[in-house]
Amino acid sequence: MLNGQSSPSQPSSDLPDVTHWRGYTLSPFQREAVRAIGAGQDVLLSAPTGSGKTLVAEYAIEACIAAGKRAIYTAPIKALSNQKFRDFRALKSFDVGIMTGDVTLRPNAPLLIMTTEIFRNSLFERGEELDDLGWIVFDEIHYMDDLERGTVWEESLIFLPKNVRLLALSATVSNLGQFCEWIEQVRSRPVARVESKERPVPLVHFLHFPGLGPKRADRVKQLPTATHAPRGRDGPRGRRGGGGGGRPGGGRVSAVDLLDRLEQQDQLPALFFCFSRREVEQRARENARRRLLDDEQRRRIEKLFDEISDRFEIKADAALDELRALALAGVSFHHAGLLPLHKELVERLFTSGLLRLLFTTETFALGINMPARSVVFGSLRKFDGVNFDRLMTREYQQMAGRAGRLGLDDQGLVYSIVDPRDRLADLQRTIFGNVEPIRSRFNLSYSTILNLRDHLGDRLWEAWERSFNNFQWSRMPKKKREQNEQKQRAAIARRLQLLEEFGYLNGTELQQKGQFARKINGYELPAVELIDSGLFRALDDEQIAVVLSSIVFEERRSDLFKPIDPRLLGPLRADAIRIVDRVIERELALGIHPQTRSLDFAIAGVISAWWRGASFDDVSELTNASHGDLVRTLRLVIQLLKQMRKVYGHDRALAEQFERVHVGLSRDEIDAQRQLELGDPKN
Repeated sequence: MLNGQSSPSQPSSDLPDVTHWRGYTLSPFQREAVRAIGAGQDVLLSAPTGSGKTLVAEYAIEACIAAGKRAIYTAPIKALSNQKFRDFRALKSFDVGIMTGDVTLRPNAPLLIMTTEIFRNSLFERGEELDDLGWIVFDEIHYMDDLERGTVWEESLIFLPKNVRLLALSATVSNLGQFCEWIEQVRSRPVARVESKERPVPLVHFLHFPGLGPKRADRVKQLPTATHAPRGRDGPRGRRGGGGGGRPGGGRVSAVDLLDRLEQQDQLPALFFCFSRREVEQRARENARRRLLDDEQRRRIEKLFDEISDRFEIKADAALDELRALALAGVSFHHAGLLPLHKELVERLFTSGLLRLLFTTETFALGINMPARSVVFGSLRKFDGVNFDRLMTREYQQMAGRAGRLGLDDQGLVYSIVDPRDRLADLQRTIFGNVEPIRSRFNLSYSTILNLRDHLGDRLWEAWERSFNNFQWSRMPKKKREQNEQKQRAAIARRLQLLEEFGYLNGTELQQKGQFARKINGYELPAVELIDSGLFRALDDEQIAVVLSSIVFEERRSDLFKPIDPRLLGPLRADAIRIVDRVIERELALGIHPQTRSLDFAIAGVISAWWRGASFDDVSELTNASHGDLVRTLRLVIQLLKQMRKVYGHDRALAEQFERVHVGLSRDEIDAQRQLELGDPKN
């Protein structure tokens, strides 16, 4: 075991030691993991960002397919799933399919890329199709700690068929041993734990004091007593000015002197992480005057920009013009509010090496293999929805790990800009502290409870008994352990009670509503209640699109929308709200958390205009919401329509209506499948 750790489940020493594969010399941890895969063991692999975990996954997948079995690769977000699809397709070793909710391509291919939610759902809906599955890879499995979605990973591990071998890839976590023990318990077989804390390109961490310069973070003993940090614009020196927001109580700290330093000392390309979309765009615009490319590089990036735009059929507009102007300066920005096509464009430009300075939010760090020489943090604090709090060490390491390009850099450089409001203890804890442990977020959804009731009957409680939550609490004092068990069982019991009251269950038997709801994930109660009420049969196609958008839409606080014509839904709007609010009121009375969201019709005008054939530019004039958020909402509507069309396939009229709405909405910028096909390296 690396780092002086041992595991009781290492492969036999007489197995071959693979030292080279696909032209790479394997590192010690890669060799150890490959030997365990060759022995047919489940493997839990933890290593820093950028250290080569994916290569181990590729080895397991190729070995699986060579043995005549299928493999599945799961990722936490659709963007990462799409990238992995392209990466594996580019290898051209075997056929690859993908299922993300937005897209389904070649679902019977020997390698299938999935989001973790889709895989969890398939365990219940298409379990028999997993009989020929040899290996599954869970990428970014530390995502199990995610407050809202972590339970999906836990449920997937609990119900993963015993015939399937597991390769779990994780960033560094402090309780890896405990996590491994739980997997061994729930899988009823040993797991090879492979752990490395070494990076192929070491990192050097700096604290940057605006006006004073950077200092090695491990050598800073105290913060300057009087730091007058410049605030405002980040353009080249001499162009600093006021303005700039992003933080309550004052403007953001200027990075002008640090960026000057990176440019002058050949420390580019750099990823500059910010924690607001507004700040990302502002900083990029302010640095467009730096002219980081020479004439030849400008010609090359312009040619590449046009080739990518043509390949993806990206329409010319003001947003694309701005990205072009920035790219010609060697600068760009990337965040979830961009059009997916524009994000794709920026990502491909960055991989070319011609973008020298990319301002981005933390989503760029999640699994996307796009390293730079330097990484800059605009702050080590971010807004959590209520207050500004320090960045978790795990989050810092995930982003900082993008610094240092293998084969190009001797070390990766990480700079954190210090704000006068920062405390040294908080900065050092984020940079050098112990990585936070994985905690269970076990919280069964209604659809999962219905599926478990359908499959297990009275044994439903086994789900919690096998959970990581129960495993973590089992070592607590008896009183605390019993209190937690009572709390967890009560949470499930409350959901069961609501499902009984609303006619989804009768004891252990699923009623018709329950059979429908168990196959709709995320929005099961609003969707089924609205259909069961008969409301949908009174709606035309456009009205269905609008009502479904009110189920999935999550409004950002700064978003404004042009109101919808009240005649579009008339009294049916109040009826729909009343039907869903009835569920929410009962959840509140029972103490169920989190509650179902109320219907939100704010985006209805956008949906109506899009349904009627308006261009994306036209619908964008109806709101100040970002293009990316509009696309995301429309794609969620389409995803829900796909599920409902399948669930209600026995009702021909209703199923055909869902299909018409799906076809009508899935066009142009919203057509995710078209975008993925255009970017397919085999096309």
